[in-house]
Amino acid sequence: MPGYQPVVTATERHEELQRVAAEVFGWPELSGEQLEAMEQIMAGHDVLVVLPTGAGKSAIYQVPAMKLAGVTLVVSPLIALQNDQRESIEASHAPEAVAVNSSQRAGERKNAWKAIEDGKAKYLFLSPEQMSKKDVLDTLAELDISLIAIDEAHCVSAWGHDFRPDYLCLAPVIEQLGHPPVLALTATAALPVREEIVERLGLRDHREVIAGFDRPNLHLAVERFSDDEDKRHTLITLVRSLTKDPGTGLVYVASRKDAEYFADELARAGVRAAAYHAGMKTHGREQVHERFLDGEVDVVVATSAFGMGIDKPDVRFVLHASVPDSLDTYYQQIGRAGRDGEPATITLLYRPQDLGLQKFLTAAKAPEELLGQVAKILREHGSPVRPAFLKDTVDASAARCTKAVNLLEEVGAVRTTGDGRLEYVGRDLPPDQAARQAVEVAERHQRLVRSRIEMIRGYAETMECRRRYLLGYFGERLAEPCGNCDTCDFGTGERKHAEDAEYAVNSTVRHVEWGEGTVMSVEPDRITILFDDFGYKTLDLAAVDENDLLTGDDTTTG
Repeated sequence: MPGYQPVVTATERHEELQRVAAEVFGWPELSGEQLEAMEQIMAGHDVLVVLPTGAGKSAIYQVPAMKLAGVTLVVSPLIALQNDQRESIEASHAPEAVAVNSSQRAGERKNAWKAIEDGKAKYLFLSPEQMSKKDVLDTLAELDISLIAIDEAHCVSAWGHDFRPDYLCLAPVIEQLGHPPVLALTATAALPVREEIVERLGLRDHREVIAGFDRPNLHLAVERFSDDEDKRHTLITLVRSLTKDPGTGLVYVASRKDAEYFADELARAGVRAAAYHAGMKTHGREQVHERFLDGEVDVVVATSAFGMGIDKPDVRFVLHASVPDSLDTYYQQIGRAGRDGEPATITLLYRPQDLGLQKFLTAAKAPEELLGQVAKILREHGSPVRPAFLKDTVDASAARCTKAVNLLEEVGAVRTTGDGRLEYVGRDLPPDQAARQAVEVAERHQRLVRSRIEMIRGYAETMECRRRYLLGYFGERLAEPCGNCDTCDFGTGERKHAEDAEYAVNSTVRHVEWGEGTVMSVEPDRITILFDDFGYKTLDLAAVDENDLLTGDDTTTG
């Protein structure tokens, strides 16, 4: 960009990045974490960044892109998220940002590629699915790509709460493009997730920038119910009270039916509310999204489909009408409140019976017979086949075939080619053995998911500092009770951590039955460990010591 000279020293880079942020994007001051990550990018390193929701992760690629010669490629999972980030760039003085995705007409995609090739656009947004297409890869190979930013990077991790198999294709694509600096961005990633992000994206000589997970302006609370009708009535009353200030907020529900129900009930109660869920047409969802951002809707009642990429600073409350699937999801969703730094209300309406629904959703067994059929057909066919051929041949639904293929990809038996075909690559791995390995992976996933549900139960039922419990899940130690949660309000959250605990957070230990694991949190009477094969386990320390259940390094490694 005219007016910007090459930068040599770290100090000059620091000053120049601040100047670009202010002059081009209107950001008067970058945070220490943002600057550190940007400087590592400018130095040519791969970088993994973990910043809370609303901490300005997108700035970390937008600003350095202005100083890099080529195109910045942004991999983002949702079209709505891509659109939000593109609009923020277009509202600045930066060059054009374009996206290529499945919702566009052929002419729109052609114009987007032309803008990149002509140098008019500097930011290119693609989904992981687009990155696996041969024509897209061929075009990318002709471009000068100076930075690859991967948003929602936790999606590549099987440990992550939002695993997306499409992210598995990114590492080989990065190598095909010559491995320019890679920026992996996420808002929530405990140590095992971070390790898998690094491994599965193939990050080299990487640096990590990890901010604290605490959001002290959020007041955390749980209200417990035994009767569902009582819970529903309380939620309506609570929302009416919270919107009188006035205030805007989000209500998360477990089903599309509940989204419609609560939106209708709130509207009848005089609240400007709208439902949002995956069953709505794209236009309808986009309309709710825009009306919420523009202040025409005060409350969005949504399934987990809503919120990724929402950049509304004045959300004053986030309520959950039922338990989410994990504390990872919960943390990400509540992080949409109070981004302006002002106080915000976070309340989980908890009914223990609701945990049964989450357990039911994780109860399905991996289809070993189907896995074996898919592996055998692909191996015997010898050449890549289209997914439709596979579905017709094994007489199974597209969803079941996709699940089988994803599991076989995870064990290295199958891969998706650049044009979307499926190919058997485990030549030394017999189909029946590949199927058994895939079943083991699926069972490990299920154990992890179920253990996450138990961690949600622990959060909802703890009588100690609720923030301490939540942060401990992510391996962050809070030395003192927070003073801004319901248990602290009631005076039950005052228990202190043992200062000389035998086991350190993020250290590696070995259990006599469950094998190796990572210490996530330590309390005076119990320890929570994430085991590689069995998920989260909370153990009584007295029983651990009495039965000599744990061995391992007692020093902090993270």
